Amino acid sequence: MNPPLNPAGNLAGSALLTDLYQLTMLQGYHDSGMEDVAVFEFFVRKLRSGRGFLMAAGLEQSLQFLEGLRFSPDELAWLASTGRFNNGFLAQLETLRFTGDVHAMPEGTVFFPNEPILRVTAPIAQAQLVETRLINLLHFQTLIASKAARMVLVAPDKLLVDFGLRRAHGAEAGLLAARASYLAGFTGTATVQAGMQLGIPLFGTMAHSFVQAHDGEMLAFEHFAHAQPDNVVLLIDTYDTEEGARKVVALAPQLERSGIRIKGVRIDSGNLADHARQVRRILDAGGLQHATIFASGDLDEYLLRDMLASGAPVDGFGIGTRMDTSSDVPYLDCAYKLQEYAGKARRKRSEGKQTWPGRKQVYRSHDADGRMTADVVTLEGDAQPGEPLLVPVMRAGQRHATATLADIRSHAATCLARLPEPLRQLQEPYNYRVEIARALHELAAQVDRNISF
Repeated sequence: MNPPLNPAGNLAGSALLTDLYQLTMLQGYHDSGMEDVAVFEFFVRKLRSGRGFLMAAGLEQSLQFLEGLRFSPDELAWLASTGRFNNGFLAQLETLRFTGDVHAMPEGTVFFPNEPILRVTAPIAQAQLVETRLINLLHFQTLIASKAARMVLVAPDKLLVDFGLRRAHGAEAGLLAARASYLAGFTGTATVQAGMQLGIPLFGTMAHSFVQAHDGEMLAFEHFAHAQPDNVVLLIDTYDTEEGARKVVALAPQLERSGIRIKGVRIDSGNLADHARQVRRILDAGGLQHATIFASGDLDEYLLRDMLASGAPVDGFGIGTRMDTSSDVPYLDCAYKLQEYAGKARRKRSEGKQTWPGRKQVYRSHDADGRMTADVVTLEGDAQPGEPLLVPVMRAGQRHATATLADIRSHAATCLARLPEPLRQLQEPYNYRVEIARALHELAAQVDRNISF
């Protein structure tokens, strides 16, 4: 029997959410008696154009996955039916649980290339098996949080709402995008399940189909207002945006007599900045100075920046496709690599993909105003000036206290406030200084001397 796909349940997932080679390597370790402790680290090799920094996200689901790691009887029976694995190895999988330690940057932390944001220390079979799913969870939410953070920086005082579920790459992606954007500073999401499951504030208006289903736009507005008297935000661009705004003004006194106040209008098409200026004049002239203007429609940080720089009177934005797919940078050059095994530092030397060996720590320095000035990546025991960014989050398979989304949002806001001003203004490329400490260079040279080809 196949395990059910249930986005409403644990978002971490099955042990079979892995690549086949993880299991074939595990059988190789088992058959060879290799059971020593391994250290793996997750990091990004380099930044893509359009990203001056990244924001760590996905740790909660990663720890959830590690805590629940196990193979069900149905999964083990299916693995046995493939004929790929011997009985002794399958018996080991039956009792496999994650018993290792995890160090990580707290979610919401800003980071840069070659800085590990998560370190796993565990018997090699455990540390190896979890590679695929950890990359999957950390990569996606980090990708979305990093995109969302850019919009928070260009529109810091605006209502920002995730509208992207319908264009997300699957149900889990839509839910995790709502979470990642919220921790990065978004106000909320339109995804209802994210409200129930994750406690994220919900926002929504109405669709063009509601207006089209009525014989008149005014009647549609009236019906919606009576159906949602506490949240009357009317979509006014189904036919003619400015005419729609005039109908809102005409309807307002009638609704007021029923105790209903129009909260705002939404514009979803055309030149949003120009329409917003004209609609603002119509609403103000009609006595609806309190009514907000909410814009949506294929937006990203660059369009937000241009609209706000032009003085467009927009109070909030619905951000969908370009954020939930991170359309300009749809993937990160990230990796989860072995850095130590059986007490010995290990290093990959593949062309263009070399790694720094050993268990690492990242130290961050700030100036007198609290702004970030430089990072140093070094070995865990090589203390440097500044703040250490990696902290213990799991010991012997048991996590430490769980951070709330409110805590994570606060930490993310602090990190964004501490960015150097060019990064806050999205001035790219900007080369934030990340130094590789002498201790790492020396260890890499030592490992190279000891490698047998």
